[in-house]
Amino acid sequence: MRTAYSVETVRAAERELMARLPEGALMQRAAAGLAAACADLLGRVYGRRVVLLVGSGDNGGDALYAGARLARRGAGVTAVLLAPERAHAGGLAALRRAGGRTVGAESAESAESTENAEHAIRDADLLLDGIVGIGGKGGLRPDAARLAAVADSARCAVVAVDLPSGVDADTGEVRGAAVRADLTVTFGTHKPGLLVDPAREYAGSVRLVDIGLDLPGQPVLEALQHADVRRLLPVPSGESDKYRRGVVGIAAGSARYPGAAVLAVAGALRGGAGAVRYVGPAGDAVLARFPETLVSDRGPQQAGRVQAWVVGPGAGDDASAVGEVLASDVPVLVDADGLRLADRDAVRARTAPTLMTPHAGEAAALLGVPREEVEAARLASARELAARYDATVLLKGSTTLVADPGGGAVRVNPTGTAWLATAGSGDVLSGLAGSLLASGLGALDAGSTAAYLHGLAGRFAADGAPVGAHDVAEAVPEAWRDVRDLND
Repeated sequence: MRTAYSVETVRAAERELMARLPEGALMQRAAAGLAAACADLLGRVYGRRVVLLVGSGDNGGDALYAGARLARRGAGVTAVLLAPERAHAGGLAALRRAGGRTVGAESAESAESTENAEHAIRDADLLLDGIVGIGGKGGLRPDAARLAAVADSARCAVVAVDLPSGVDADTGEVRGAAVRADLTVTFGTHKPGLLVDPAREYAGSVRLVDIGLDLPGQPVLEALQHADVRRLLPVPSGESDKYRRGVVGIAAGSARYPGAAVLAVAGALRGGAGAVRYVGPAGDAVLARFPETLVSDRGPQQAGRVQAWVVGPGAGDDASAVGEVLASDVPVLVDADGLRLADRDAVRARTAPTLMTPHAGEAAALLGVPREEVEAARLASARELAARYDATVLLKGSTTLVADPGGGAVRVNPTGTAWLATAGSGDVLSGLAGSLLASGLGALDAGSTAAYLHGLAGRFAADGAPVGAHDVAEAVPEAWRDVRDLND
């Protein structure tokens, strides 16, 4: 499992480690890993032109020491100092000994110096961003923002030191100008901002360098990997039957949106439960596509026993089914129209697990804020919605997050493709997650496992081309097998 820790935890671990190491040893570890990553990206170091954007903090020191290592291997290295009087003295001396040169970049510097800095960036093969460390808040200052814009328009590769300057390490928020990196080399552990949009978009590929940190306590974020999902997937035994494997109820669809019911059932049939009960007005459409479905038109309370319910996809304005499902004593997944129709007090009063699966627009409506606010602060929004409804929340989008109401680590989904932004894709996800709930997984595990499989299925189905929701559903078994076959 990949984990990400808060800035406070990382800094405490760094202080504890530095107290046991010779002075400067930790920075040298970071610089060595950083230089190696840059060398790998360049392919050939000798004769390459490398520019360092150097701020006043330890990230600037890391960049300077890494630049010195590259200079000793024959690269032409120029350090652009945004605060010359506060640049890391040891790193600066090491760079100069290795043959690197420096130019200033502050507005107080001459116009010629500024021009030299911009010219160096435009001619560079690689730019190393050491402007701001993980404690930075808000966007870049004007001088740094100007240089970041020059780098963005240049053709050089951009490598961020620990985190792209201008993004928030703890939240993933971007509140102004920021560096856009092709590669981020981060030290000791991932930072939350590297895994959550919008900051994740600025990080490019991420390379983790182990510097020996001992990180106690609970991480802020967790990202499942194949081995984690494999352990969670339900597997029938020789004594299993369709009822012991779990029955999931789907209360979805309407005369206007029968397809939502079909797609939710499609996801549910591939999610590990032994049987799917459908309740709603789209029974004929469901049976025509999936004759194995158990169809009822008597409402959720009279449909027969289930181990979990999915309610809401394509439901229109039918609040009665939502109310009946929320009154049940089994786990419930609420999606789409169900989110709009669900009574908050009824959700909070439930004793069985509840999993809500909004996209950013639905989350914004539930929180009473603009959609842009949710998209800019996805981590905070998921946590706030989970606390407000006392439910587990799966916030869909470019970064899918799963947050429990009691706090703790938020799960971030590492799979997926932009092609999943297609009508009905969320209905498939709801059915898949509901089936995993019925098979016995808790809300956090069911939501994060479903998101992982759904994202993987989306990749397999799309394969770089447009894809429909039904294609995603049909690719779920392939994703399941891909996870199950790990190390077989």
